[in-house]
Amino acid sequence: MRIGELAALAGVTSRAVRHYHHLGLLPEPERRSNGYREYGLRHAVELARIKRLTELGLGLGEVRDVLADDEGKELAEVLEELDADLARQEDALRERRARLKVLLAQARAGRLPAEGPVSPGLAELLGALGPATGSGTAAKDREHLVLLDSMADPAERDRLVDALRPLAEDPELASRSKELYARLDELAEAGVDDPRIAPLAAEFAAYMPDELVKLMGASGERDRQHPFGEAFMADFAPAQAEVVRRMIEALVVRARGLA
Repeated sequence: MRIGELAALAGVTSRAVRHYHHLGLLPEPERRSNGYREYGLRHAVELARIKRLTELGLGLGEVRDVLADDEGKELAEVLEELDADLARQEDALRERRARLKVLLAQARAGRLPAEGPVSPGLAELLGALGPATGSGTAAKDREHLVLLDSMADPAERDRLVDALRPLAEDPELASRSKELYARLDELAEAGVDDPRIAPLAAEFAAYMPDELVKLMGASGERDRQHPFGEAFMADFAPAQAEVVRRMIEALVVRARGLA
């Protein structure tokens, strides 16, 4: 048989046969006097075996290990690993579909945040907070929350969302939030020595609910030294960043009193 005939018999391409030769998976016959290679039935048997193993999901490196083992022990081990991997993929797929189901429900109900797909808890929180219309810093804080939502451990993320919930559910706090963000927006072009910075930082710190203070205060100083914390501060204008820095310092002190 010529290479094309061998490939057709096994249901693969001639290119695949040459690739298997290159990797050492399939023995390559010597060329005959006419310059062509002549394949026999043994080549077809080996090629069919390679095809079956790859169809099971084995990588070509794993196929090589299986073919090198005469007693079949390697094949059993590889198949067990493959089965475990497929089980993990099935679990991940079920989890993704469950997440997609929630997102579809949010989208159909018009409750999918403008920031895009987020965890159910944060989607509910952002919906309760309402759009950050008119405030650049409020919109920026929403973006920061979405980023944390994708980075944080699920348990920590849920604690943060729960701690932020009073800011959305308490009408007085929600109104106060808009006022504070508006004043923070006014500092976009201000210098770091602006006299409005200190009182605004103190009011922001006083406005935070106790549970949020515990979270932010406990991690405030550590996170500021972290590359993410540095990038977070750099995302604000200088005077606004100074407000945030002083607020965090006040929260660290307040958190000690709540411990």
